[in-house]
Amino acid sequence: MTQFIAGNYITLLRGGAEYFPALTAAFDAARREIHLETYIFEADATGRAVAAALERAARRGVLVHLLVDGFGSHDLDLALVREMEDAGVRFLVYRKNISPWTLRRARLRRMHRKIAVVDARIAFVGGINVVDNIDEPGTTEPRFDFAVRVEGPLVRRVRDVVKRLWALVCATQLRSRWSETEAMAPLPENSGGQRAAFIIRDNIRHRRDIEQAYLAAIGRAREEIVIANAYFFPGRTFRRALMEAVARGVRVVLLLQGKAEYVLQHYASRALYGPFLDAGVEIHEYHRSILHAKVAVIDRHWATVGSSNIDPFSLLLAREANVLIEDAGFAGELRENLFAAMAEGAEQVRRENWRDQPLAARVFTRGCYELARFLTGMFAYGAADEFT
Repeated sequence: MTQFIAGNYITLLRGGAEYFPALTAAFDAARREIHLETYIFEADATGRAVAAALERAARRGVLVHLLVDGFGSHDLDLALVREMEDAGVRFLVYRKNISPWTLRRARLRRMHRKIAVVDARIAFVGGINVVDNIDEPGTTEPRFDFAVRVEGPLVRRVRDVVKRLWALVCATQLRSRWSETEAMAPLPENSGGQRAAFIIRDNIRHRRDIEQAYLAAIGRAREEIVIANAYFFPGRTFRRALMEAVARGVRVVLLLQGKAEYVLQHYASRALYGPFLDAGVEIHEYHRSILHAKVAVIDRHWATVGSSNIDPFSLLLAREANVLIEDAGFAGELRENLFAAMAEGAEQVRRENWRDQPLAARVFTRGCYELARFLTGMFAYGAADEFT
């Protein structure tokens, strides 16, 4: 059962323009300890700015820990890594020796989380990698994404999770001396009035926690469900939960990726549109820029922000992390941002237009779906039955 903790102050950060200044400011204010986990760390302008903040902290005696994923950050500039290590940053790679060309399931057991914890007093959780905010040539539109800044008792839970993974990677890479960290001062009892929970997905004790939290909130919904998700390819149970919500009178709105970033996944996801539209689910495709968000708002009171997509990679294989927030003010702010994005940069997919697609388009979409389902069965613990 998800454990909500009261007394937190949680700030919504919209995209890299708000996230990176807040993150580097926290690093510059750090006095004792920094932990940063990220799937992608690029040696671009953003990555170098974050690296510089980590180096400044390390030089003034802060214990700085940086954990990146071996697949997501496989092309990280080694010169930048050496520069950080020379400054005193402790740098580790999660599962660094898995070849990107192997067909082994282990290849997809990645560390997809984006978390930072500073002095056990501030945490950042979300979907934003350490990479420039704009990744489309010829455009000035930033990637559409979110993170949260957390103060309060929930930070202790975030830090415990981050420290546990750091110690595990240290042990597997024979760096046990790096796993020792100072005991932090007790957190203040209350920093605000928000109830929140920190939930993770791993391959041991928490394999279904994020999916179950979504399903529980969807099952309780009485008025409205709004989900914005970059890679949306849910299994049968999740699809059925959304359709059952519509059947009991709940408005269900999906804001999904309109740009074909990964062709197979994009068109496989679109194969689900027909049944959703027939059931009364609203679908809006975001075209203004790359949608990378993994957020939801339910009944204007429950919200989640994190790294987990609603697809087999996130729900069945990767290490993920989300914050759940029960607070009308926070949920209202996030909901307002999502509907503004729909109005300014998305197009609604109409049921009548969807049915009029050319036969070739429908056959191609179905073919992508069948291939994606086959690959899911191969790599995601035999889970193909969930994707029928």
